[in-house]
Amino acid sequence: MMNKMIVANLAHRPVRSAISILAIALEVALILLIVGLSIGMLNDSRSRQAGIGADVIVLPPSSSNIVGVTGAPMPVKIGELIQKLPHVSVVSPVLIQISAGGGRVQNIFGIDIGTFEALHPFTYLSGGPFQHPDDVLVDDVYASGNHVKVADEIGVLNQHFRVAGIVAHGQGARIFLPLAKLQDLNGAPGRASAFYIKADNPAHTADLVAEIKAIPHMESYGVHSMREYLSMLTPDNVPMLSTFIRIVIGISVTIGFIVIFQAMYAAVMERTREIGILKSLGASKLYIINTILRETALLAILGILLGMAISFTAKAGMHERLPTLPVEITSRWLLRATIIAIVGAIAGAIYPAFKAAQKDPIDALAYE
Repeated sequence: MMNKMIVANLAHRPVRSAISILAIALEVALILLIVGLSIGMLNDSRSRQAGIGADVIVLPPSSSNIVGVTGAPMPVKIGELIQKLPHVSVVSPVLIQISAGGGRVQNIFGIDIGTFEALHPFTYLSGGPFQHPDDVLVDDVYASGNHVKVADEIGVLNQHFRVAGIVAHGQGARIFLPLAKLQDLNGAPGRASAFYIKADNPAHTADLVAEIKAIPHMESYGVHSMREYLSMLTPDNVPMLSTFIRIVIGISVTIGFIVIFQAMYAAVMERTREIGILKSLGASKLYIINTILRETALLAILGILLGMAISFTAKAGMHERLPTLPVEITSRWLLRATIIAIVGAIAGAIYPAFKAAQKDPIDALAYE
C-alpha cells in the first residue's frame, strides 16, 4: 500500500520528479565520467610506461611522478656516466614534450631510436624506423583515430612530419620524433627529460639504483626502479589529482542535495492536507518520515540508473570520437557513485521528512 502511494505521489508531479531524477543522474554521470577520465589517463600512462621495457628510470631533481611535466633539465651526458656502471645494459635518453594542439593533449617522445628499441623493440604494423630528421612514428591508436597511414604528413608542434611507421601502442607515447629534432624544436639541445635504463640482469635492479645514486651530484635525482615508479602512479601520489576528485564529488553531492531538498520540501508543503489525513488515521511520525525517505530513495535509484546509462553512452561516444582519451568506469566507482548519490539524496530529504512528521493533524486538516 505504501509503495503504491509513493509511486502515485511521484506520478502526480511528473515534471518535478523528472527534474529530481535528472539531477541525480547528472550527479552520478559527473562523478563517473570525470573520475573515470582521470583514472583512465593515469592507468593508461602507467601501462605505457611499463611497456617501454626499462628496469630503472632517472628523473630530474624534485620532479613530478608524471613523466613529461618537468621539461628537459638534464644533460644527455649524464647517460654516458650511467652507461659506465657495471650492471647497465642500455641507457636511453628521452625528451618529452606535452602538446595540446587541436584540443587534444598528447605526449611526444623524442627518442634515440637505437637505444630506445634496445629496451624493447617496436612492433611495426606498417612502415619502419626513421629515415630522415622530419620523420615521425605514431602508434596504431593515434593512426586509427586520426585516419593516418604511412607516408602521410601530420602536424606536430607546428611542423610537418612524414609518417615513417605505425607501431603497436603501449610504449610510452603515441608520437615519436628523433631526439635531436625534438631537442631543436624544444630549444633544448643536448638535454633530456628522463633516462630509461635496462639492467644486465633484472635481479641487479636494486644494485643499479644504488650505483646511480652513488654517482657524484646524482643523489638529488629521482632514481627509481620501474616497479617502484609504476607503484607511485596512483591518484594519491599525483599532485592535486585526489584533491580534484574530492572537489568533483563535493560539487556533485551539493547538486543532488539541493535539488532533492527543494523537491521534497515543496512536496511536503503541497501535501500538508494528505499528511493530516494520514496522521488522523493513526500514522506515526516514523511512518511519515519513512514515506518521505522511501520516495526519495526511489528517486535516487531511478536517477542512479539513468546516470549510469548516460555515463556508458558518453564513454562509448568519447571512445568513438577521441580514441586516445581513455575513460575507465570501474565497478568500484559504480558502487561509490551509488552510495554517494543515495546518501546525498537522503540527506537532502531528512529536514522535509521531519518537518512533515511534526505537522499537527488538526492544523493540517484545516489547511487549504
